[in-house]
Amino acid sequence: FSVHPTGLSAFESRYLLHGAAAIAARGDHNTELAGLLDVARHEGWQVQHVVSAAAGPGGKVTARAFEAIVTPVIEAARKARENGALDGVMLMLHGAMVSTSSNDGEGEILRLLREVTGPDIPVAVSLDPHANVSTQMCALANILVSYTTYPHIDIRTTGARAASLLHLSMARQTPLRTLRAHRPMLEEANGGRTDTGPMIARHALARAHEGHDGLHAISVNGGFPCADIEQVGPTVLVTYDALVPHASVKAAQIAERLADDIWNRREDGLNTYLSAQDVAQRAREWCTPDFFTSDESTAPAPQGALIIADYADNPGAGAYGDGTALLAALLEHNVTRACFGPMVDPAAVQTLYRSDPGTVVTLELGGKTEPRFGGGPLWLTGKLVAKYDGLVTGSGPMMAGLTRDFGPTAVFRVAGIDILVVSIPHQMLDLEQFVTFGILPQNMKVIALKSMQHFRAAFAPVAGEIIVCDSGALCTLDYASLPYCHVPRPVWPLDEM
Repeated sequence: FSVHPTGLSAFESRYLLHGAAAIAARGDHNTELAGLLDVARHEGWQVQHVVSAAAGPGGKVTARAFEAIVTPVIEAARKARENGALDGVMLMLHGAMVSTSSNDGEGEILRLLREVTGPDIPVAVSLDPHANVSTQMCALANILVSYTTYPHIDIRTTGARAASLLHLSMARQTPLRTLRAHRPMLEEANGGRTDTGPMIARHALARAHEGHDGLHAISVNGGFPCADIEQVGPTVLVTYDALVPHASVKAAQIAERLADDIWNRREDGLNTYLSAQDVAQRAREWCTPDFFTSDESTAPAPQGALIIADYADNPGAGAYGDGTALLAALLEHNVTRACFGPMVDPAAVQTLYRSDPGTVVTLELGGKTEPRFGGGPLWLTGKLVAKYDGLVTGSGPMMAGLTRDFGPTAVFRVAGIDILVVSIPHQMLDLEQFVTFGILPQNMKVIALKSMQHFRAAFAPVAGEIIVCDSGALCTLDYASLPYCHVPRPVWPLDEM
């Protein structure tokens, strides 16, 4: 639904790295590539890594970007096959890409690859559990393995699991297959959350069946609901050995059992989604002396911070990150000793860049993309605290050692709230995304951030309480407000089921 197409510059803004440069930057961190290389060293593979590329979730991937990134992969496979040097292929994908030419972006990559490799070369795929896994993906890939955690702290481990199965298939010439179970839903009730709730039991059941009856990997995917495509929603994938008697039957049984559980518990949401006004009132109460005994110094907040997650304006799910409804409510309720971020507004950053730190500036902030989603621009007067280049190297469970780029960045203080204003959208999932810019979360009473679930891995230790806001931005839970037209109907929760 985003009005911003995902072009080549969107990949370049996050990362677009080839060969040795990709391995140097990403080959020993929480990445699928690192997991693949762990297995490669142990098993003595010769690895040709072609490209590592990612863009923030957004609109459809342009034909130019798709071709520029995918063509080198296909050509590398073609040359290796012609030289008799191709034993297997591993693709490290997300699983919910839509391009201008295909509603099944990953399925299209696999189709192009199979035209080169033929049907006999084993292909393994690692996935994000927010994948919308298609029937085509399962038909063309032998092995599909998703992360088991959300927040995603097992990315490297998942890469190694997929690579280990690829090795099994290559070394033993074991014919692995993956089947898929699906239900007519936009997403699992809690978006695949694994730190609490029913996904814990589902994954325990999956682990208990792996390694038995020819079943090698069981993945439970929450799906990605903000995509208007035919094969949207939660899936269960089971990778099994096609030569083991009855393995396909056992795989189908466990897949359908888990899919039934997702369907039967579709109303069992864990989060309470508060309005911006309700959240702001709660923040105001948290800041009162009777409720929160700390003074207004810069000492660490003794009870921890009130963490407010703007679920609907999460750039990590494709929202614009420039929604203003939550910020406006916090200012209206006179919330202080607070931070807010990110506010994605490159025009506002440029305005702030024309001033020196310490200058009082009046500007129009946020709400410029589609004001109907999350609120329109705010005219605000505040102080420019500092300006930065926007580079952040993470230290938390998901992002440790990895660098992301917010682009030109400024800290703008308005009535007791430090606003992190950035040029390139990223969700908040690491404390360093504040700390790098002089904002210390442990000293804040209120931390308002744009994320759905990933923030919990790093921010939960500094939290006194966590609440979730649906600000009405593009990733709102009010799915009826979004113009779905390609999703098959009926589908939950758009229709009575």
